[in-house]
Amino acid sequence: MPVKRLKERLRDGENIVCAEGYMWELERRGFVCSGDFTPEVVIDYPERVKALSEEFALAGSDVIEAFTYYGHREKLKSIGREVDLKELNRRALQIAKDVADARGCLVAGNICNTTCYDPSDPTCVAKSQAIFKEQMEWIVEAKVDFVIAETFIEFSEAKLALESIKKYGQGLPVVVTLSPHCQDTTLEGIPYPKALRELETLGADVVGLNCGRGPETMLPLLKEARAVCKGPLAALPVPFRTTEEQNNFNMLKDPRNGESVFPSNLACCQSSRADVRRFAEEALALGVQYIGLCCGSNPSFMREVAQVYGRKTALDKYSPTISRNFYFQDNPRAKTVREFLFGKSS
Repeated sequence: MPVKRLKERLRDGENIVCAEGYMWELERRGFVCSGDFTPEVVIDYPERVKALSEEFALAGSDVIEAFTYYGHREKLKSIGREVDLKELNRRALQIAKDVADARGCLVAGNICNTTCYDPSDPTCVAKSQAIFKEQMEWIVEAKVDFVIAETFIEFSEAKLALESIKKYGQGLPVVVTLSPHCQDTTLEGIPYPKALRELETLGADVVGLNCGRGPETMLPLLKEARAVCKGPLAALPVPFRTTEEQNNFNMLKDPRNGESVFPSNLACCQSSRADVRRFAEEALALGVQYIGLCCGSNPSFMREVAQVYGRKTALDKYSPTISRNFYFQDNPRAKTVREFLFGKSS
């Protein structure tokens, strides 16, 4: 049976679960350089990318996203691998397509912030346009279901990406997400709800927020966006415990010593599974139709999101069932061991 497409699902009021966070999960596993954050693992160890894609599908993701984030000419040039540009993009798209076909998922192409964009410099704008055009040609060639354009801190670069997808994407649907950080505005000073509504009017099929903020500090912006955006809204926070004082993961400090933990030591500020489930529940109640997690995500977190959004996943059988653990059995020996491990108050 053919897979029901993105726009059809959204039109029919259905939800989309989309796993992101490939870069940071592969970095955690040792296959991405923290700092460079470039996806050469696609060429060096493609089986690792395929395995993670499969894990996300098993955890309930409706979408397999090609791991081409920062796989553009500017970033690969910075690590001396510009020569691998075409191979990396084509291979990443093929991995995503193979997994999506095997698992009955949608496959998404991906473009992102170019790192060289400067709206005041026409040369930089032209370079960003060329990056989008180049990656879009490979995306179209791969026959994906839709395109994700993500992690923009400037409305003008997001608009440029959307224009490129419309120009070169041969009608592919597009999801555009902005990345909120310290302020409640883009770098140009545009409030996020206003910027998202404008992207919607410019033809994005889904608009929303990804990366930057954790669940607790992204939700207020999502509520504002839901009040003004007319179509499907996307939410993909980073699963870290951001606070009012440290409202994005760049700002987080180690709770023990106050030292900055971004980007390599964020584990001490990781969200719990309960945090992730609570966010998914609030997002569902808010009417977020396109849900996921960004940097810091993993299959167990995505399973929490997918379950809240009504998915029966292949990994449900491995969900925690603490009551079956020996330590929590209702017998004298278990009680003795439990008190030894947890204290008599347990």
